[in-house]
Formats: sequence, C-alpha cells, structure tokens
Amino acid sequence: MNPQDPPHASPLDPGTYVDLLNALSTAISPLQMLHQKAIEALKPSVQDMVRSGSRDVQRIEHTLDQLLNHACTPEGLTLFKTLCRHYWAIDQEATASYVQAYREMWAVDEQNESEAVHIPHPPAT
Repeated sequence: MNPQDPPHASPLDPGTYVDLLNALSTAISPLQMLHQKAIEALKPSVQDMVRSGSRDVQRIEHTLDQLLNHACTPEGLTLFKTLCRHYWAIDQEATASYVQAYREMWAVDEQNESEAVHIPHPPAT
C-alpha cells in the first residue's frame, strides 16, 4: 500500500445496515409513541378552539407551546398549522413568533420550505 493513496473504507456487510436500522427503530419507538399519545390528547382541544372561535390567548399559546414539541411528526405539524392559522386572526405578531420558533426548533431551511409552516395572509377586505 502506497502511503499517498487515500484510505479506503472497508465495505460493511449489508446485514450490518439492517441490524443498525432495526436497532434505531427499536430505540425510537417509545418516543414515537409518546408523540402520538400527546397529539391524540391535544387534537380535541385544537379542534374545539378552532370550531368555537376561541380567543383565549393563554389557552391557545399554551397549546402551541405543547404542539411545538410534537411538530416533528406529520400529525403534530398539521395540528400546529391549524392552530397557527386560527391564532393569526387574533395576534399576527405572536403567531409569527411561533412559526419562527418552529423553524428554529426543527431547523427548517429553504430545501424543506414546502413542508414548513407558512403564515396565512388575511383575506383582502
């Protein structure tokens, strides 16, 4: 072997990748279950606030704070977006701060922008 040759990584057995994937799936399963349980618990509250037109800022913000922790899942992000759209009509500045917190927390960049939360624009009057 020539010392100037670049080092080569030894190929890993494909079974090693499968084993690693299985180990990771097992490790994250409890976290996924916690996210799902929290989302299921928060969903009726979000639906109620939106359906009733709630203007209870403290309740809305408390729920958004909780949803931020679960917005890494598609279901959690959907609930977060729903409540943000509702809150936008009440306090645009506060809603924008939640959207920014989401982007910072979940490292949304330009490539992921299509999945990101967008601040809705109010209808023209």
